[in-house]
Amino acid sequence: PLENIDGQNLEILKEDLRLRLLNLDPKKRYFEKYKILIEEKVGKLPEKSDHPLTILFSVGGAGAQKEIGVKILKCLSWKIKQGEIKIILSAGIRENVKEYFEENIKKLNLTKCGETGVSYIEIIFEKDIESYFQKFNQALRKTDILWTKPSELSFYAALGLPIIIAPPIGSQEGFNRRWLLKSGFGDSQENPSHTDQWLFDWLENGYFAEHAMEGFVEGENLGTLKIENKLKIY
Repeated sequence: PLENIDGQNLEILKEDLRLRLLNLDPKKRYFEKYKILIEEKVGKLPEKSDHPLTILFSVGGAGAQKEIGVKILKCLSWKIKQGEIKIILSAGIRENVKEYFEENIKKLNLTKCGETGVSYIEIIFEKDIESYFQKFNQALRKTDILWTKPSELSFYAALGLPIIIAPPIGSQEGFNRRWLLKSGFGDSQENPSHTDQWLFDWLENGYFAEHAMEGFVEGENLGTLKIENKLKIY
């Protein structure tokens, strides 16, 4: 999405990635090894991020895998209540999925999480697809980890977003999963019911920071702009 890039100079993208890397490498294990590369590619990192560690979980177009989102909430509920992590649940344009998330948030007593003016759970939903994508792309700017099945969202790895890969549906998504893994842009999810164990292990070892930089450096982050320029020729 062009609004997440800022043209060929990638200034918006780099600004977001600088803040993201601070959340993705809390022990500075990746940064200590690749400080020169990071500063060469995205610039000097600020002192601290402007948002809490944030995971965006995106369901499929038909509401597929929405149960995974609830398992994530259950497992991370304590950290959400403590304001240590924010979860964004993307329901697309399906009102039944939004209601499913709302019901489970209420059951888990997570409706009042967060400080004044800060919410640690958010649901992205709109009735029309254009408004939804606008809101989704805006949310990505403050997202640190994208958890999704390997749909077309796989290519968002080029925004410097590490991907937690949910189980693929269909052969094309199977191909995308292999591409993400081979490219070093993400890892397949482990048991969502034990997210609190493996997620923070990966985080502390700098794995997500590595995936973010791999995606930014090796991914095609100017694809939309190139297509737009080609269309102008015709």
